[in-house]
Amino acid sequence: MKADHKLSFLCIGSSSYDVYLRNVADLAPVCTNPEDCFYNIHLGDKIYVNQVDFMTGGGASNASVTFARGGQKSYFMGLIGCDTPGSACLATFAEEGVDTKYVSYSKRYHTDYSTLLLAPSGERSILTHRGCGAHVKPSHFDLDRVDEPIDWIYMTSMVGHFEIYRQIVSQARRRRIKIAFNPGGAELDHPDELRKLLPDIEILSVNKEEAQKIVPGETMPELLKGLRELCPVVIITDGVNGAVLADRTEAIWAGLYHPEHVSVDRTGAGDSFCSGFTLQYALGEGLRRSVHYATANSASVVVQIGSKPGILRGDNIDQLDPIEITPLDLTAG
Repeated sequence: MKADHKLSFLCIGSSSYDVYLRNVADLAPVCTNPEDCFYNIHLGDKIYVNQVDFMTGGGASNASVTFARGGQKSYFMGLIGCDTPGSACLATFAEEGVDTKYVSYSKRYHTDYSTLLLAPSGERSILTHRGCGAHVKPSHFDLDRVDEPIDWIYMTSMVGHFEIYRQIVSQARRRRIKIAFNPGGAELDHPDELRKLLPDIEILSVNKEEAQKIVPGETMPELLKGLRELCPVVIITDGVNGAVLADRTEAIWAGLYHPEHVSVDRTGAGDSFCSGFTLQYALGEGLRRSVHYATANSASVVVQIGSKPGILRGDNIDQLDPIEITPLDLTAG
């Protein structure tokens, strides 16, 4: 049954300022094969850029907008610099209705900052400065500072600071707050530490390559079965091949939403998928309807520049076009 009241989501992780450089005529990708493309830049070159876009990003920041636009109470908890990019991040939160009362501020470190070179295919190369994101401490994420009820925590990458994750998980367990977790490369580089967290995670979202770092397996059903033994709800995405998901009642494969649409920027695709799924699943929708919304949210994001402009408004799944969904049998083999 769908929740009949607003839920509260606390999004924990990073917020960044992103600069997109696109339509760069003198910087076309060089490809040795379709899977191996790179930019060829010579030292001393001056390369003219035809279009520049200024956005805010960051996994937790993007997710907070999904929950706010979905009509729920949304909070961001993270470390932001006392600088111009930080002010831009705060302005975006204010515009989107995301509460920032649990933000910590740094006068020493800059807000995370990225420059993205967009290829015509929608893929991108990213130059990233980890400022505040590399200097977070447990005190920045102390749930004892949160003085109101929270239903869900949405936890993203914090550059492998497992002492912070352990603190959050312990405090959330005490307060009976459910956790959705979308880890990053720094966490997946330490799979033994990551696996220790999973019994306290309600929803885990990873891609195929990331799943293979946590459990053995070659096929998506094998990986899904392995992760499902560690976590109640599992999402494994596989790009154009769709996603597989499982919870306590069923396992499914889900195709793309409008697969014929061409991506212009894949930044935020994973954030919008996982947060879109979490939004609907937390509201009481089942696996199928939740992934339906997740695929639509992600598809809407990748056809626009930036990780936030395409995030859906409202939460009415019935207004979405259909997607292909088929059941999976995880007992076979």
